Amino acid sequence: MIELEGVPELVDPVMVAAFEGWNDAGDAASAAVAHLDKEWKGEVFAALDAEDYYDFQVNRPTVWLDGGVRKITWPTTRLSVVRVGGDKPRDLVLVRGIEPSMRWRSFCNEILGFAHELGVELVVIMGALLGDTPHTRPVPVSGVTSDPDLARTMDLEETKYEGPTGIVGILQEACTHAGVPAVSLWAAVPHYVSQPPNPKATLALLNRLEDLIDLRIPLGELAEDARAWQVGVDQLAAEDSEVAEYVQSLEEARDTAELPEASGEAIAREFERYLRRRDGGEGGAAYLRDSPSDRTRPPKPKPTQRPGQAAEDGEGESGDSSPPDSSDD
Repeated sequence: MIELEGVPELVDPVMVAAFEGWNDAGDAASAAVAHLDKEWKGEVFAALDAEDYYDFQVNRPTVWLDGGVRKITWPTTRLSVVRVGGDKPRDLVLVRGIEPSMRWRSFCNEILGFAHELGVELVVIMGALLGDTPHTRPVPVSGVTSDPDLARTMDLEETKYEGPTGIVGILQEACTHAGVPAVSLWAAVPHYVSQPPNPKATLALLNRLEDLIDLRIPLGELAEDARAWQVGVDQLAAEDSEVAEYVQSLEEARDTAELPEASGEAIAREFERYLRRRDGGEGGAAYLRDSPSDRTRPPKPKPTQRPGQAAEDGEGESGDSSPPDSSDD
């Protein structure tokens, strides 16, 4: 039994989790949870024992000075609570850490133990993968679940992925087997600009989370950071006609594939988000939209990253933006 002291009774709590590493291209997902923690001043109430789950030769501890005293920070996963007030109060339990090196089933059971004790009603796990998506278009974010009923009621995809998976896929399946509703949100990061940070992908994940749990998220300077990121990629682009042609082909493929998405439902969803922002005093500027005519050229892919290659993170197959969240574990 997990003993929780000093944690108040929560209101309709949702657990939101992200893990650095294989499931976190561009650090987009972990940055999204960090943003929530910062904006809502999360209070850490638990940290998992680093000795149980991490190989310190893979994820090394760091030494730092605090007033001349040397201290060590160990790689781990921490849980914090944020209290969200307003007309529709809803509290969040934030889980942020590094993908564990070992004992994944025990790791998930410990996370689920906290979820049970806190009365969590929904678990949302965020991830990011490398894909064949142009940086000049809105970031694709897919919402998937292993629960057919949840897929119908929340307008999500029922996952059909088969292949290697990470802690995001394992935790989602652990939730499903434990009877806890769970959703994974995946942002597709352009493989040719995979270096972190990627505030545009982080912003897209938070917008999708906002729609999913019906909670207005303060975005701070994130929208401006996303614009600056895109401008920076545009400026680095400059002089590579070959890559410019490649990106143009990605744009054309994306625009053709998404023509059916311009439905009344999609337009209504965007308008509802705009109204939430306006009512909250933020206007519509927090939602980053790209003009289809803003075609620019990205930096040339590294020699080890061919167009469409999943590179170091191992996210999916070439040209496949399906999330690596296996349902067979």
